[in-house]
Amino acid sequence: MVKIGYFQFAPVFGGIEENLNTIISRLKDIDADLIVLPELPFTGYGFSDREELLSLAEDPEKSGTVSALVKLCSANGFHLVTGFAEKAGEKCYNSALLLGPAGIEGRYRKLHLFDREKTYFDPGDLPLDVFDMDGISIGMMVCFDWIFPEVARTLALRGADILCHPANLVLGYCQQTMLSRCTENLVYAVTANRTGSESHSFGTLDFTGTSQVVAPAGRIIHRSGKEIEEVLVVEVDILQSRNKCITERNDVLSDRRPEFYQ
Repeated sequence: MVKIGYFQFAPVFGGIEENLNTIISRLKDIDADLIVLPELPFTGYGFSDREELLSLAEDPEKSGTVSALVKLCSANGFHLVTGFAEKAGEKCYNSALLLGPAGIEGRYRKLHLFDREKTYFDPGDLPLDVFDMDGISIGMMVCFDWIFPEVARTLALRGADILCHPANLVLGYCQQTMLSRCTENLVYAVTANRTGSESHSFGTLDFTGTSQVVAPAGRIIHRSGKEIEEVLVVEVDILQSRNKCITERNDVLSDRRPEFYQ
């Protein structure tokens, strides 16, 4: 059995240190194997332009934020998947990092940028892949990736046991769609969404909360409310995500006929 979950909260825009302190204080005594944090939980989400984004983004290899989170992982003996505004040379990505006691153990750069993100983030340039967490395969996707079934399917084909899904959702139907992703691929998924709102010169963003853990075949294990701050940890049987059989004769992955999908 594996203990997985999320921290749903409302980050303060631009408040990197304040948000980091909130995360550390809420997670420092948590008994878990894996916790997922929202998309961009340190910087906030609604950048006015690329210049503002670059002023807040960090190189993970040189980041005090990442160093503090690695220390937290080491002290608690768990792993974190967190959204991160990743500065990489002249590029800046909306990324997710898998962090553990040993440091950065996995990295994903959001492939499908949503709305105004296209005006300041660079599109992801890394292939979809899975990362080992003590014998468990972790797949990462970020927010708007949910609407592209190819993302979850590719990660499942690569052996993902758990889809870790940091999000800053403003549309109202992602959470329900993730039940389909878990049914199609018979995997666990942890969607860690943020709460609250941000007001900027371009308008107000209202986030939908309702973070969730979903089991293979689309069963909701837990779903949070829209507004509450919550740390949620549940125990799951990872073997359920490795059995891809719907019936004795049907396997959702090996029954695929991709030669006809072109």
